[in-house]
Amino acid sequence: MSIKTTEEDTFFQMAEPKRSLLKSPVILALLRWFDTEAGTDSLPDSGQKEVDWLRIVPLIFLHLGCLAVFWVGWSPTAVIVALSLYLIRIFAITGFYHRYFSHKTYKTNRLWQFIFGVMGNASVQRGPLWWAAHHRHHHRYTDQEQDVHSPSRHGFWWSHIGWMTSKANFPTNMAYVNDWAKYPELRWLNRFDTVVPIVLAISLYVFGELLNRLAPSLGTNGWQLVVWGFFISTMVLLHATVTINSFDHMYGTRRFDTPDTSRNNVILALLTLGEGWHNNHHHYAVTARQGFYWWEIDITYYLLVIMSWLGIIRDLRPVPEHVLFSNRLDVKKTAKTSSGNI
Repeated sequence: MSIKTTEEDTFFQMAEPKRSLLKSPVILALLRWFDTEAGTDSLPDSGQKEVDWLRIVPLIFLHLGCLAVFWVGWSPTAVIVALSLYLIRIFAITGFYHRYFSHKTYKTNRLWQFIFGVMGNASVQRGPLWWAAHHRHHHRYTDQEQDVHSPSRHGFWWSHIGWMTSKANFPTNMAYVNDWAKYPELRWLNRFDTVVPIVLAISLYVFGELLNRLAPSLGTNGWQLVVWGFFISTMVLLHATVTINSFDHMYGTRRFDTPDTSRNNVILALLTLGEGWHNNHHHYAVTARQGFYWWEIDITYYLLVIMSWLGIIRDLRPVPEHVLFSNRLDVKKTAKTSSGNI
């Protein structure tokens, strides 16, 4: 009996350094590159603006990877692939991550729901639960101190990209997404949110090498498609998305008297397939349509309508007529002017 006890003690003594190693903040930060839930329960309380330098190495790498264009060059094929992936994935962000997972502006079945999650994840903007939780938090505290996206509270750079570097903003706040957390496939996608992007990058390399061998006249190859289709397309996509957090709370027009600084911006609407009608969105967030009028181009909404015709989605939530006329700044200004003239 004493020998057995000694052997058990020896085993646990040998295992203890491994346990301590796995609890190391450095190791946990590296593990979170691949498993976003690694050690998140033991993350220390962090200042809202404390940068997690190890965790954001992949974000820095994605930006630096764009510079490889000077080595791989360009081709019409590479540019077309980059543009195509930008358009597909910006729609995945606006149509799926935003209007479905964040606001539930339409319905679909569980299979398509998972496909939407995979497509959004391919945009390299974390998992669907993390994205939706942050966006719901933004709507709850828009332009208040708790709103990490607010340029009026935290400055342009922090609202644009800085907030992503903070330890405080890394974990998924499940309290905001209990409705989605019940689906294990979405939980898995959210936890291992680098799997789909890695598969995309590998696929681009393989596709490029096949084109190089089968159609050399196209002048492209594996690494060129990776640089253009993955790095450049992804970084343009990321910064286009977060302009809605920053620029769209700074520049544009306001139709509705919302308790925030949201604005409508036609340039950003074109860049993001309709997200630039941000003042409209903050006035009434639960509609599938953000361009409230026919002249407000909302390509995401048009594509969602086509998907509804195909039976992929259903029950798109419209803009009620009374919403169009409520809380309008022009009406309030006219009423104020009229009262001042009396």
